[in-house]
Amino acid sequence: MRASAASLLLVAAAAAQTLPGTRPLIRTGDLAMDMVASIDRYLDSRLAASATRRPPADPASRDRLRHLLGVVDPRPPFDSPVLVAASGRAQHIRWPALDGVEGEGVLLRPAGAPKAHVIVLPDAGGDPQPEYAWRLAANGALVLIPYLIDRADTWSVNPAIGRATNQPHREFIHRMAYEMGRHLAGYEVQKVLAAVDWFTRLDASKPIGVFGYGEGGLVGLMSAALDQRIKAAVVSGYFNKREDVVWSEPIYRNVWSQLETWGDAELAMLAKAGGRTVIVEASPHPRVDGPPPERDSRRGAAPGRIVTPAIATVRAEAKKANVPIVEGGPGSPAALRGLLESLGAPPGDLASATASRFAPSIDTHRQFRQLVDFTQRLMREFDPHRAAFVSGKSADQLRQYFWEESQGRMPPAAEPLSAAQSRLWTETPKWRAWQVVIPVWGEVYAYGLLLVPRNLRGGERRPVVVTQHGLEGRPEHLVKPEDDRTRQVYKQFAAELADQGYIVFAPQNPYIGQDAFRVLMRKGNPVKLSLFSFIIGQHDRILDWLETLPWVDPKRIGFYGLSYGGKTAIRVPAVVTRYALSICSGDFNQWIWKVASEDAPFGYMYTVEYDMLEFDLGPTFNYAEMANQLIAPRPFMVERGHRDGVGIDEWVSHEYAKVRRHYVKAGIGDRTAIEFFDGPHQIHGVGTYEFLRRWLGPIR
Repeated sequence: MRASAASLLLVAAAAAQTLPGTRPLIRTGDLAMDMVASIDRYLDSRLAASATRRPPADPASRDRLRHLLGVVDPRPPFDSPVLVAASGRAQHIRWPALDGVEGEGVLLRPAGAPKAHVIVLPDAGGDPQPEYAWRLAANGALVLIPYLIDRADTWSVNPAIGRATNQPHREFIHRMAYEMGRHLAGYEVQKVLAAVDWFTRLDASKPIGVFGYGEGGLVGLMSAALDQRIKAAVVSGYFNKREDVVWSEPIYRNVWSQLETWGDAELAMLAKAGGRTVIVEASPHPRVDGPPPERDSRRGAAPGRIVTPAIATVRAEAKKANVPIVEGGPGSPAALRGLLESLGAPPGDLASATASRFAPSIDTHRQFRQLVDFTQRLMREFDPHRAAFVSGKSADQLRQYFWEESQGRMPPAAEPLSAAQSRLWTETPKWRAWQVVIPVWGEVYAYGLLLVPRNLRGGERRPVVVTQHGLEGRPEHLVKPEDDRTRQVYKQFAAELADQGYIVFAPQNPYIGQDAFRVLMRKGNPVKLSLFSFIIGQHDRILDWLETLPWVDPKRIGFYGLSYGGKTAIRVPAVVTRYALSICSGDFNQWIWKVASEDAPFGYMYTVEYDMLEFDLGPTFNYAEMANQLIAPRPFMVERGHRDGVGIDEWVSHEYAKVRRHYVKAGIGDRTAIEFFDGPHQIHGVGTYEFLRRWLGPIR
């Protein structure tokens, strides 16, 4: 029998050590870590150029800010705060801010009738009565000093399940809130705006100002940007060129797509719109060298530091916003004078004030628990929100939203497929394997192993299985693992499928290198990107390349991933519709609960995996919505070991039941399956192999 052109190409490729249509791969070193480093450099340039992409500050920016901070929940009305204690002109008060959430702090009354109302926001966990607040009160302002959640880790623990972490309280709340489309800073803005509501009802003729220092500077600036009832704001110890530092600061300052919409200058421009006043006080920032130290079982906090920027940087950002800058403080006479004059209350002596040493017993644990409980309630109640969100929308509309607003969309590949490189890596009697590098965006590339069976016949186009490794994994682990543990987890399933006659591609995903890859999430989120922004784009380009191979049937390319590869099996085929089917192994779960629940011992609230956070997924897409709305009607399967510690059967079954019901109601119940097996976190490769044979068709 005469050999076909495809067979001859395969023989020639083996002889030449390269695949057809590719250049020789000559680069050495660690291709996986080099890929991570190339993405890191790409994000550095994207951050640096973010200011050039921002739209003008306008009301639409305000609406976007409200959404991204999660300032979307109704504030209950109230007539007056609750008085807890008092001493002289100082009162310890509480006021409702959200359903079940109160603001708490100190109210300082002036000697006479108030000339203005001022909200003073100290740094997180800072002095509850800073001296400059008393100076404002001594000069005629009614001053409210709300408590901001501190950076200790005392209550970042759940004794009922024996879990604890060194995450500061701010990070502990941030993690669960971010997934729900909320934000700790947004919660604290709500407390400020609830106070503004009260001040307005108390006497609408009195102007309202804010003075914020450190974390309070962040909250105060955002509050003034959102609410035009705030007539003047002083931002102290916070203002900066945000694109230089946002990714390296504590994770509780991370805001999805922030730098695509605003930097500090743009926020200041929003805050001064309509003739209002913003003053930047260039004071030393509260220094934060990182989270509380690891000890005993307390670990898992994300890294992050806060340092004082160079004064030239602060001046440049203030100049961009055309706002005045004063140096000194916090609470320098110049800053206080500018604030009071802007509120129509010219001050007298600002050098000193008699401060009562009233020591209110702020119930800091109560403040912490209220925000945790509010967020946990959102998590438990969001099922109908997701149903309402997807109702009436087409799959294409939902896919576009998921890609752009949940994962972040990279531009199309910019490099030609002709630049792909390959070299023969290993071979067995049944197949040969090549290393393949496919350039995607500039120096960012996709990398993996291609396994091609030797028994291809003339003119034959075979199905392909894309096999995906898990956290800290490599394609080689799926083919020729070097240790027993890796062999037990992956069962060499890429090699096994090639033995069965499939063409197999095992890509390298960039979740490798611990903080080296997790920092990609921190750098990406402010510019509306995530780790999966790159993974989705890389897989799309991999399919482009696979479809050029003469042995590949482009209509029969399936996906099968374990663990983080199982996360990929949900998210990538949800967007990349050319995948004919998807198998999620060792990951399918009640995903929103796994990320955000404080009661799940196997959840991410107590682990180092801060890269799992996806903004606003709670009210939009759990795993059932991803499978039902974005993967269906294509075949979808779940593989689950009873002893797999990533979750529990009850959670997996609960979420999968929604998938099963959807497929059955659509008349395609045969296209979905779940296989439980008595095993740990590993590939089982029984029902899944049958699923592949059924839906990718026979191998001739």
